[in-house]
Order: sequence, then C-alpha cells, then structure tokens
Amino acid sequence: MFNQIAPLLPFIGILILVVIVIGVINILTAGRRTPNRYLYEKEDALFSPAERSFLGVLEQSVEQNYRLFGKVRLADVIRVKRGMSRAVWQSAFNRIQSKHLDFVACDPNDLTVQFVVELDDKSHAKAKRQTRDDFVDHALASAGVPLFRFPAKRTYSVQDIQSQIFQQDEQPGQPRNLRIRCVSTTTGSAEKS
Repeated sequence: MFNQIAPLLPFIGILILVVIVIGVINILTAGRRTPNRYLYEKEDALFSPAERSFLGVLEQSVEQNYRLFGKVRLADVIRVKRGMSRAVWQSAFNRIQSKHLDFVACDPNDLTVQFVVELDDKSHAKAKRQTRDDFVDHALASAGVPLFRFPAKRTYSVQDIQSQIFQQDEQPGQPRNLRIRCVSTTTGSAEKS
C-alpha cells in the first residue's frame, strides 16, 4: 500500500505546505481585513451633559446678538500668518489643525468670528492640558480673537456669563447693548473696563 501512495507524497507534501502558508498569511493579515471597511458608529451626543447645560445658558446670554457653533477646529478660526517659509508654515499649521474649541460666537449676519468660549473641566488641571490651553490662549490672542474661559460646574447663570463676556452699557429706557469686553493680546484674558 505504501508503494501505491509513495508517488503521491510530493504532491501531498506540497498541499500541506500550501495549507500552512495560507494559514500563516490569514493569521498575519487578520487584523487588516474587516468585513466592513467603515468601522464607525454614531456618537450618543455632540456635547457632554456639562457642555450642553453650559450651551443652553450661553445661548440665553448672547441673546440674538451672536450665533454659536460648537466643537470648532482651531484652524477654522485662526490661520498661520502669510509670508512664512513652507516649513515654518507647516509646523505652525500642524499645531492648530487638530485642536478644537468648545464654542465660537459669530456675527449672525456674516458669521465672522467674534469670540471663543472654553469650558474648563477638571481635565484642565493636568499639566499636558494646561500646556495645550496656554498655547490656544496665546494663539487666539495673537490673532486678535477674544477668549473667555469658564470653569465647569453644576449650574450657570445668564448674569454671570454676561458679566464676564460683556460690558453692559444699560441706560434706563434704552435697549441693552452687549459689547465684548476688551481682551489683552498679551495674556489672552479679559480685562474689565
């Protein structure tokens, strides 16, 4: 019987070798292959509960004077100055391209950026986050974009937000005029006038 199988042994050996090679290839490429190339799912919500709560009060605070946008890319609010070499420009752009701002307030007529609002939760106490915040503060200040930071908390009041962002020039019998406070371009923080 062995004599009958002996001529087939080279073919059986090659077949076993091919099966082993295919198995090894499948194991090595298993992480790369997926039945569906779109491996995404919908987020539960655009904003965290704290961000959503703050947004509601912020919307009341700005009334109809500003249109608010959330989670805006920093590179869509500021740009690298013109006249830089390609390498310097790319390096500066890389620093702003993946950072996002919590809220951006725009003029409702032409959507020009008027100011930025950041909501600072406990993660902002970490050194790495403070470095990021410091960069964002200075980048926005150098571009002349006012930035207002608010600590995350359970509740917010319209009056507290308005008093931090706006100079209130109210006179009896006159409509309320909400003007943005002056912002220092060196520190990026609001200065009360």
